[in-house]
Amino acid sequence: MTDYDVLRVFCGPDGGYGNELGVVREGSVMPDRAERQEFAAKLGFSETVFVDDPERGVIDIYTPTLRLAFAGHPCVGVGWLLDVPELVTPAGVVGVRLDGEFSWIEARAAWAPPRTLERYASVAEVDALAVPAPGEWIYAWAWQDEAGGRVRARAFPGRDDGIDEDEATGAAAILLTQHLGRALNITQGNGSQLLTAPQPNDWVEVGGRVHLEH
Repeated sequence: MTDYDVLRVFCGPDGGYGNELGVVREGSVMPDRAERQEFAAKLGFSETVFVDDPERGVIDIYTPTLRLAFAGHPCVGVGWLLDVPELVTPAGVVGVRLDGEFSWIEARAAWAPPRTLERYASVAEVDALAVPAPGEWIYAWAWQDEAGGRVRARAFPGRDDGIDEDEATGAAAILLTQHLGRALNITQGNGSQLLTAPQPNDWVEVGGRVHLEH
């Protein structure tokens, strides 16, 4: 079995929750894309990352069913793990900074895979949502405290790949931040926390806590 690390990214204030991420640090052991896709499906995490150059931060990202040019929680997690100033993804170069408790990336909203941002009137409505039928990638959200920039969100990838609900989704948080044009403090899923801030020239920062599981 190929060696890999498991991280939890965007953990809550008590260190719980967060979205699991598989990381194969020695991507050279599995250079073939079809083999990587098969391995990502076998692990079953929402994303698995293969590190092709740890010094330059060159990475390759897969869901259980497809390869992604960019994804938020994998970049935050791998940026923390490798402790590099940037990551090189097929979409572009992602800035990385580590700030004590939080790990941050800076990326463009245009890199995020398309999804529907669906606003609800209350947190209770978001909490009560059932998983929708596959087909549309939906990020359901409501203001928890609009003045304070606090958001309640849930994410439904709709890919029919075994990930019915995504616990923490950095790319969706980036899209919502660009849409609203303000910094956000997002509670997603069962208790994950994502912090965001718009930057000049259509860049967005997203950050959170990262823990190494094994």
